Amino acid sequence: MSYAVIKTGGKQYKVKAGEILKIEKLQDSKPSSKVEFNEILAYGDDKTIEIGAPTISGAKVEAELIENSKNRTVLIFKKRRRHNSRRKNGHRQEFSKIRINKIYSKDGSVLSEAEKAVKVAKKTESKEASK
Repeated sequence: MSYAVIKTGGKQYKVKAGEILKIEKLQDSKPSSKVEFNEILAYGDDKTIEIGAPTISGAKVEAELIENSKNRTVLIFKKRRRHNSRRKNGHRQEFSKIRINKIYSKDGSVLSEAEKAVKVAKKTESKEASK
């Protein structure tokens, strides 16, 4: 199974094809659009690995943006005892949820590709009233 180490939003992620992950919010991007990550730090599989210095030029990871959203609220509560002083603040960090589709090597060949997402139609069963 091939993997790649990408850098986005000041963080590094080890990704595989078909994987869904939450990253820092991507600006100016709409859901179900294609996203390319060109800052690839390393890629490889079980037998070989290619490490960049600091990045590998020509390698890229192609992903699909699923949604932009916000995380749960983190409450910040500060209290200074015996001073009748308290402050309550909240924060919701924005994130983008992406699905990794393809991992390309530095020569442009596809190392790993995700299976096509198949949408399953839900069956609606009619309930019969029994007497």
